[in-house]
Amino acid sequence: MPEIAVKTVPALPAIEHPEEKLLHQLCKILRSYLDQEQINDVIRAYHFGAAAHSGQFRRSGEAYICHPVSVATTLATMHMDHHGIMAAILHDVIEDTPISKEQLGEQFGLEVAELVDGVTKLSKIDSRSRAEAQAENVRKMFLAMAQDLRVIVVKLADRLHNMQTMGNMPVDKKRRIAKETLEIYAPIANRLGMNDVRHQLESLGFKALYPNRFTAINNAVKKSRGNRKEIIDTIQNAIQNRLKESDLDGAVAGREKNIASIYQKMLSKHISFTDVFDVYAFRIYCHQVDDCYRALGCVHNLYKPVPGRFKDYIALPKANGYQSLHTILIGPYGVPIEIQIRTHEMHRLSESGIAAHWLYKSDKDKSETIQARANEWLRDLLEIQKSAGDSLEFIDNLKVDLFPQEVFVFTPKGKIIKLPRGATIVDFAYLVHSDVGNACISARIDKKLVPLQTKLENGMTVEVITATWARPNPLWLNYVTTAKARSCIRAYLKNFNQQEAVNLGRRLLEKELQSLNIQLENVDNTRIIQVLQVLKKHSMNELLEDIGLGNRMPFLVAKRISQTDVNAAVKLDDNESTHKTPLVIKGTEGIVVSLAKCCRPIPGDSIIGFFNPGKGIVVHHHECRNSNEVRKKQTTWLDVEWSPEASGEFPAEIRIELLNQRGSLATIASTISSMDSNIENITVVSQDDRVSVDLLTLAVKDRVHLATIIRKLKKLSLVLKITRIKA
Repeated sequence: MPEIAVKTVPALPAIEHPEEKLLHQLCKILRSYLDQEQINDVIRAYHFGAAAHSGQFRRSGEAYICHPVSVATTLATMHMDHHGIMAAILHDVIEDTPISKEQLGEQFGLEVAELVDGVTKLSKIDSRSRAEAQAENVRKMFLAMAQDLRVIVVKLADRLHNMQTMGNMPVDKKRRIAKETLEIYAPIANRLGMNDVRHQLESLGFKALYPNRFTAINNAVKKSRGNRKEIIDTIQNAIQNRLKESDLDGAVAGREKNIASIYQKMLSKHISFTDVFDVYAFRIYCHQVDDCYRALGCVHNLYKPVPGRFKDYIALPKANGYQSLHTILIGPYGVPIEIQIRTHEMHRLSESGIAAHWLYKSDKDKSETIQARANEWLRDLLEIQKSAGDSLEFIDNLKVDLFPQEVFVFTPKGKIIKLPRGATIVDFAYLVHSDVGNACISARIDKKLVPLQTKLENGMTVEVITATWARPNPLWLNYVTTAKARSCIRAYLKNFNQQEAVNLGRRLLEKELQSLNIQLENVDNTRIIQVLQVLKKHSMNELLEDIGLGNRMPFLVAKRISQTDVNAAVKLDDNESTHKTPLVIKGTEGIVVSLAKCCRPIPGDSIIGFFNPGKGIVVHHHECRNSNEVRKKQTTWLDVEWSPEASGEFPAEIRIELLNQRGSLATIASTISSMDSNIENITVVSQDDRVSVDLLTLAVKDRVHLATIIRKLKKLSLVLKITRIKA
């Protein structure tokens, strides 16, 4: 396509085609808040976009330019600035035409070009799947969004118009787009406080994804509407009259739940449509915050409130800036009534959210507060995306972050911390700071010691206890709920595992080189570079990590380093022993050296190790049946032995036959406890009236400790037989 030059200001075209009618409608809205020079820039962008998309049509048959102009019109109703409107008109130019970002920059300036690029999908992504491509696109959008919030506002308007015009699309594509809308875009609109856009996206997404359910609920709503009108009028008049009696100038309006909300409530609470539709919902709009609390008192005097169902989002706003008082009452005829009480200003902000930054210039403080909340959320997401392993992991973390139900807890200094429902001490610690999360060992709730997995509830005062030696535990991933905690734990474990593998790989390689009378630190750097090239590794640490994880055999690498020609194939002499000195195991190496669960080796046992590719070394008891199988594979096992300094507690499994009588297990447990050991697990293998056969997993220090425990147990009259399990 030849370069399109639209430097001069073209006139507004006469209304001949649908796209020109749309442009006239757009300009009519823009005149209410932009000056003529800015509107001229928008018209210039229109002509540029129309020329770029010339010959392109939507599935409906209309010219493609109709879509971006419709998106721009949605943004104009939010009073988006003229650069945002221009970006909306041009948002598909880079993706769908030969026009480049540089050309846009020359024509309309860098700001518009950056906005368009932020909304544009990534092209030519080398992805393994469609899901990964979509995830990478969303990740890119969030990075651009962190630079300029207008990116996501344009994208939401774009998605809204796409959802409104999906009629001619194939069913499978329609469902895929609807699913993505419900999982990503509607929650983002909610997170940014744009409730009006969110409700539209949810309704359109639900209709496209579940057309039959939408039709059934929609028909049921229409059918029930007539029966409800009389009750709604009665309740509304009663509330209005009570407000007047109290000299409160408040407007009362009945509100109808959207169909997607009704379905979600039916699904989450396992109730029928009639149960949902028996709830009557009203909003009371006041002028001042004080009036909201007075109105609350009025309705609580009029109808009885349901205990525990009052929420004050005015004093404690939601993360997206939403403010309102929520209460549930028992109305006439015993029907439940949902009431939301807010000021007119709160209502405008709740519908517009981040768009209030452009829409309500008079409410500067409020809109800046919402902007600050959005920016804070984006900073958290940037931190999450830095530690996310890939785009799919980032999307998983994002979804966790987009579906919160808040609880409010306090720091010891009285600061309020907001967390999703179900959050634990670990979530709280990471929200305070990632270093606090990494070092936490326990906590005090209301001055009482509690474990880290304790779930937090409203009003708790939480004090995290840390230690310099502490580090994140992989088990934490089973109960943390916040995206920040999950990503920080994964990032730490990934880096820790990597460093641990490097250290183990170095030990293994040094051991093999020593058997060849070579010191690793004395190997010439040129020789190391040659070996790395042959093995296709970028650095020595990468090679050592590969060895530590069991992906590459250390003695083969050592042989290659010792050979005159590093490119030659590695040859082993038939009588050569490649494992002259055993690797010393302390039992505290961590993730890349693990003890086999089949035979549970403990210090003092004869042991053997073998490489498990990608996971490191697995240590077995020498008599383990599995180790005998592994030993036949000469290239995957190595001699290991326990260090005399091995310390800590190690699990050991015993099989015990004892008389089946009252208190027998209690006697066994107390005897084991008296020997400075704990029972970690008990499994009953078989049991009859006389004998019980059980498997006990004990925590012991070493082989001598276990032998002492077994001797003590054998002296009990109720014990018939004890053997240690070695697979």
